[in-house]
Amino acid sequence: MLPTLLGILIFTLYPLSESLRLSFMRGAEERFVGIQNYADVLTSGTFWYAVYNTIYITIFQLLIAIPIGFLIACLINSLRRASYFFKVLFYIPNATSMVAAATVFLAILHPDGPLNYVAELLGFEKVVWLSQPVSAKWGAVILAVWHWLGFVIIINLANLQAIPIEYYEAASIDGASPLQQWWRITLPNMLGSLAILFILGWIGGLQRFSDAYMLGGVQGSPARSLYTVVGFIFERGFGGHEYGIASAAAYILFVLILIFTYFNTKLLRVNNS
Repeated sequence: MLPTLLGILIFTLYPLSESLRLSFMRGAEERFVGIQNYADVLTSGTFWYAVYNTIYITIFQLLIAIPIGFLIACLINSLRRASYFFKVLFYIPNATSMVAAATVFLAILHPDGPLNYVAELLGFEKVVWLSQPVSAKWGAVILAVWHWLGFVIIINLANLQAIPIEYYEAASIDGASPLQQWWRITLPNMLGSLAILFILGWIGGLQRFSDAYMLGGVQGSPARSLYTVVGFIFERGFGGHEYGIASAAAYILFVLILIFTYFNTKLLRVNNS
């Protein structure tokens, strides 16, 4: 156990304690300023705009990816043949590096890229995705959904296959249709996995950085519409060398994740009871 404990101590506990110490310091001389760094972050309009962008992208990622992933998982689970092929096919994006995926999406979201080509074939107007704040956010949402969808499908498939087959056999004997079986058996038994995906999605979404950074750069262009909380930490820490501000923002993000996780857990428990 000693190598593992040493790794946790050196690479996890020490950085956490050091960043907590730095959050109360300011300047190269590490002058103690108390909670001033926290006050500066919490009163920064740029920080709260980053929070808004992060929550905006995450909400729509979850609202789109979880239902679609659940439905696709149900369809794959109902297949007798080629189910393994579709599992691999849908999981490939999740196994791909986000940096590589975002690089590909820069070409897909290009004004003359394939997404606009398909949109024009369907009769829609061309969208310059990364030039306007709203369309840029939705470009990030599309990328996030595409990249995360495979994980949602695999988790749902694992839980679908854990539902006892006897439930469906009994329902068939009682004359329940496939739709009634899905509504009365499948969906209630899947609420737990959907809740876990929702919570994991929030935790990961609030920490998003790579996709927004690749699409919008350090400042989250255009007009900081892709500027996330981790982007704020990165810019102030590595760009401005304001390590105290960056550390304070990191701990504020930690508290935000705890709050969102707590309320999501409570809400889902109430809905399941």
